[in-house]
Amino acid sequence: MMALRHGRRWLLATGIFLVAACPGASADDEYGTPHPECTYFGPQRERFLRSELGLPGEGRSLSALTEQVVGALPPSGVRPTRSRTDPNRDTRQGNYIDQYIFAALRRWGVAPADPAGDAEFLRRVSLDLAGRLPNGQTVAEFVADPSPDKRARVIDQILQTPEWADRWAMFFGELYRNTITTAQLNRLQPARDQYHYYLLDSLRANKPYHQMARELISAGGSTWETGQANFSLSGRTTGGPPQDTYDTQAVDVSSMLLGISHLDCILCHDGAGHLDTLSMWGAAAKRADAWGMAAFFARTNLTQPGGGGRPWMVVDEPPNGRYDLNTNSGNRPVRRAVAGPSFVAPQYLFGRGGGPEPGENWRAALARLVTGDFQFARATVNYIWREFLVVGLVEPPDQFDPLRLDPANPPPAPWTLQPSNPYLLDALARRFILNNYDLQALMRDIANSRAYQLSSRYNGSWNPEWEKLYARKLVRRLRAEEIHDAVVTSSLVGGGYSIPGFRQPRIDFAMQLPDVVGVPGGAGGQLLDSFLRGNRQDDDRRSDLTIQQALSLMNGPFVDPRTRNQNGTFLFRVFPLPNDQLVDELYLNILSRYPTRAEREVAIRELAAGNRTAQAEDLVWSLYNKVDFLFNY
Repeated sequence: MMALRHGRRWLLATGIFLVAACPGASADDEYGTPHPECTYFGPQRERFLRSELGLPGEGRSLSALTEQVVGALPPSGVRPTRSRTDPNRDTRQGNYIDQYIFAALRRWGVAPADPAGDAEFLRRVSLDLAGRLPNGQTVAEFVADPSPDKRARVIDQILQTPEWADRWAMFFGELYRNTITTAQLNRLQPARDQYHYYLLDSLRANKPYHQMARELISAGGSTWETGQANFSLSGRTTGGPPQDTYDTQAVDVSSMLLGISHLDCILCHDGAGHLDTLSMWGAAAKRADAWGMAAFFARTNLTQPGGGGRPWMVVDEPPNGRYDLNTNSGNRPVRRAVAGPSFVAPQYLFGRGGGPEPGENWRAALARLVTGDFQFARATVNYIWREFLVVGLVEPPDQFDPLRLDPANPPPAPWTLQPSNPYLLDALARRFILNNYDLQALMRDIANSRAYQLSSRYNGSWNPEWEKLYARKLVRRLRAEEIHDAVVTSSLVGGGYSIPGFRQPRIDFAMQLPDVVGVPGGAGGQLLDSFLRGNRQDDDRRSDLTIQQALSLMNGPFVDPRTRNQNGTFLFRVFPLPNDQLVDELYLNILSRYPTRAEREVAIRELAAGNRTAQAEDLVWSLYNKVDFLFNY
């Protein structure tokens, strides 16, 4: 690392925020220890002991992080950082989401935060929808625009951009664990890339999500040619009988598409004595019933034609496969019939149940049953809601308890309804279904809601319990790819990466990468890894704040060249401007807002003292290290 930049006076002048010095700011905690009797699942998979599924009083708070970050931001309401229109005008009527959110706030006697100003809103929605910062000109024009519908219009515009598809291909690639190699699977680059292309192309076409899910569950063919076939391939489990793979494939469907990861436990043992304090459904669930879910995959082969000379995998459907109860080795406990047949027929475990129709492909039957289950819509809208509001209506989002979801049929004491707002959760799911599982329509509804557009600042005393009421917008640290791309967008210097064989010859933005492992190399990869992007297998993405991150922003080889006044950088482009205009342009382009009066005065004074080039470079450097660059608030 290089020595600390020479402009140390900017530390105080611009209110720099050294992320490594932020105590207690992690948004992700350790989840505790695994079940002591369970030898198959490690701490990464056995996350149940630290969930919010059980009795009241469990869980965690993000409020400390929000308070700390918001406290380091400049004062709100300082013109011209606020809208030049009444920020209530285009959101006062709200939508169906707000009916449920504000009814709950009134019921609990909690006042909501004020609406976010225009600059704050534009940066927030640009990051959440597309993973990118708006450029400075866009921010200035948006703040100056007096149109009452400008927020709705900008939401529609972002939804139609290629960046929207890039951002959500990254999200679903992570949800579905699309990575080149895992402990169980050598997917290899062509298969990983095809899987990424499938997700990206489906999103660009705004394919209905239930159609995507059906294709993922039922697809066959070569994984190097049919991207969606990689969903079933992800369940490949070595070192045991084929039933281990069927089990993992069923768990993938249950956790990723239905938000019910406790099936992983049930496929080892009955829930009684294991999930009693975590899930009403899980405590009553039987292993024999879980086998029926796995049996839908018993006619699914994962083969490697031609051996090692042809390293791709093929997913096909032999006509006579079945889930036999005859194993005594592998990754799961012994499977044996206690009474009755020595095999299990496919039987859907949730909703109204059901099995294959006569002559129906078993995985196609499972796809039909999953996407016809209301829980599929519930789980999907909860995953998406969490991406926008930071905290899901059910937390963690893959640990739904099917017996604690219906407000018309609440569970007996001491259990409580699991969703923080069950009526809103069901309303979102119903609307999602009525809109033909349209992901863009779902995101449009959320982004247009008053609840989403509340400020992260809160006037008065804040109670952490109000997180679940969404009385304010919670802060989150930008993801690794968002930080990388924010530097690229604001500096005008792209990453310039290339992946041999990848469809896109040049990649400038990390959100366009197909994986989080091994790409890109060099300075960009170092920056991304420092912000804990995980590996899509056994190392979850995290939002911890570390010394390495602070050093990456202050002196790292990716950021430092982009702060220079040299040909090709944004600073070089605007450097000839008068000092006051230069300061405004840098703040707009890097922090997506105008400087406050105090910030502008200090910056102009420093630019006029000493070497102007060095002072301008130090200003750019300091803005990359401010709290409002690193967080989405």
